[in-house]
Formats: sequence, structure tokens, C-alpha cells
Amino acid sequence: MNREQEAAEAIALKGLGWLAGNDELLPVFLGATGASEADLRAGAQDPEFLGSVLDFILMDDAWVLAFCADTGLANSAPMAARAALPGGAQIHWT
Repeated sequence: MNREQEAAEAIALKGLGWLAGNDELLPVFLGATGASEADLRAGAQDPEFLGSVLDFILMDDAWVLAFCADTGLANSAPMAARAALPGGAQIHWT
């Protein structure tokens, strides 16, 4: 694993912790992904699951802003981290 992916996973783990502590968004994430709370613990070791955490946070600008404000990250950090995780590459159709 390269340093960029390690840094991306660290940001995604912050996102997972942020979601786990968010009583409003956690049920939405669990419902959208079909994950259980046990899956959250297991998923913390899975780069693809961590990517899904960032995908979820990136669905709403307000969530991105709140996550970044609460964790001290730049607003661009979640998108950059997502690009470094499996399945995060931008697809260009042309």
C-alpha cells in the first residue's frame, strides 16, 4: 500500500468515526448500505468499505462541510481521499 492510500484510509476512518457518532446520519448510512453495526467494525479494515463511507459523505455538501469542520480537514480532503481508494478513480468516457 502506498502512502497516498494510507492517508486516504486515515481520512475515511475519521469519516467512519464521524458517522458512528452522528445519531441522525448513522441510521441513514446503515439503511443505504445495508451494513450492520458489526459490519462497521469489520469494514474499518477494508479499503473498499472505507471508500463507501466517503461516497456516502460526499453525497451531500452539508455533510462534507460538517465532517470537515468537525475533524479539522480541508473541505477538499474527502474527495481527494476517495480518489485514492479502490473504485475512486475518475472515469472519463471520451
